[in-house]
Formats: sequence, structure tokens, C-alpha cells
Amino acid sequence: MDEPVQGSGDVRVALFVDGPNVLREEFDVDLDDVREAAEAVGRPAVTRLYVDEHATPELIQAAEARGFEVVVTSGDVDVKLAVDLTRIAVEGEADVVAVASRDTDFKPAIETANACGLRTIAIAPGAYGRSDALRNAAAESVTLGE
Repeated sequence: MDEPVQGSGDVRVALFVDGPNVLREEFDVDLDDVREAAEAVGRPAVTRLYVDEHATPELIQAAEARGFEVVVTSGDVDVKLAVDLTRIAVEGEADVVAVASRDTDFKPAIETANACGLRTIAIAPGAYGRSDALRNAAAESVTLGE
């Protein structure tokens, strides 16, 4: 069986964005750039932005307008994002898992996706926000702005 071609419409990509760690003023990240980095490898199966209860209605509206499903948590987004990513990987709902974060807490979830045979991508919000642990756990890495 042939491997899917990069950017092929047959490749399902699940994108998980850690809002509190990526959408910070010092990174100046555009959600369109994050989505495009994931879509470069295939078609979106899941495109989620995780935010806490302090997210502004304007942020939520802007993310939804850019095609993101916004998940609002009542605290730290890490657990919900990691559980959702792991479920998608284990249930085989995607071929590629992309995580936009600088938080090393997602390393075990990325490792689980790797163990399930998924292609994994760590998306860093910039060189300053790059996590070596995530880069090393994922099969590939992308740094926005480079």
C-alpha cells in the first residue's frame, strides 16, 4: 500500500491549538497561519482551538470565523486537549496529528499518537516559543514565522 502524498486530500489532519500558550502578544500568531501549516499536509478532519474561561468573545468569534471549533474549558486547557488528541489517535480518526503549543505537557499525547502509527507535527508559535521536548517527540516540527 502506498503512503499518502504530502498535502494529499486523502490525508486526514487533526489540528489542536493550545490557545493560552500560542495566542500570546509576544508571539503575534495568526490562526490562519497555524491552520495553513496543518493543511499543508492534508485535509482538516479536526480543527480545534482550546481556550480557558477568560477568552474574550471576540477571540472565540474570530476563531470560529476562521474555521476552528472552539473548546472552552473551566481551567487549564492541557488535560482536555491531551485527552481529545489521544482519543482521536486511538480511534483512528486522523492520519496526522498537529499540536500548536510550547507546552511540554503534550509530549505524552504526541508519543501516544506516534505509537498508534500517526504522523505527528509540533507547531511552535515562533523560535522563542519552541519546545525542544515537543519537537523531539513529534516526527516533524514547524516554527511559525520561519
